[in-house]
Amino acid sequence: MNTAYTVYGLKTGIVRAGDDITAHILTACETAGCGSFTDEDILVIAESAIATAEGQVVMIREVTPTDRALELGERYLMDPRLVEIVLQESDEVIGGIEGFLLCMKNGTLLPNAGVDGSNAPPGAVVLLPADPDASAQRIREDIRRRCGVSVGVVIADSRTHAMRLGCSGVAIGCAGITSVIDERGKKDLFGRELLVTKRAVADCIASAAELVMGETDESVPAVVIRGLGIPCSDTAGIASIDASECLFMGVALHANPTLFNRENKP
Repeated sequence: MNTAYTVYGLKTGIVRAGDDITAHILTACETAGCGSFTDEDILVIAESAIATAEGQVVMIREVTPTDRALELGERYLMDPRLVEIVLQESDEVIGGIEGFLLCMKNGTLLPNAGVDGSNAPPGAVVLLPADPDASAQRIREDIRRRCGVSVGVVIADSRTHAMRLGCSGVAIGCAGITSVIDERGKKDLFGRELLVTKRAVADCIASAAELVMGETDESVPAVVIRGLGIPCSDTAGIASIDASECLFMGVALHANPTLFNRENKP
């Protein structure tokens, strides 16, 4: 992996449902000064732009809350219509704090199941893409068809982390690069063999891209990272682990073996 690379922010303007996101990106590349894509470029796209183009937008006023949503809304001081959307998007609800439910979705623990009102049309929320890995693969294939090159594509989201203030980028979809590189068997500075280290490459790329994309009105939903030196391949998908294998969730499960049970399911 190269230590010198270039990051180009792609300013697209507002993305709307049904838009050709690849066309948005190719146009933005020209105005950003990076020209057309080249082999082994890494394209990082904000999940909200992908989800919006794919029509994953819900108008809150059109939602009727269930009794469960009304109860959780009262408990956590949330609009019960928003709670209903979160419940529909969740695999399990673990708990919550004021304004947020802590949910399991697609093997990931995250607030409000990824339902987000920021960068959404007035009165609406944006859901996560239905299948972020498939979205990344489709865009990768679009670029290969239109530009004749092989790139890596990462779908990025902003997430909070346990016991840390603020949020940073994390990859929720990936195609064309390996999301995690196994460093086990390599040696550290003092010759000791690494036994457990696996590097979350896609997450690191997503977090670097977030610095350029921003979180507010920058209108930069994508970046191109050029010269990183990560070879592109036909691999796809974000690696995840079972809750019992996770240090944080494993401790919680040990303390409360019934944490994941049918009562938690929406």
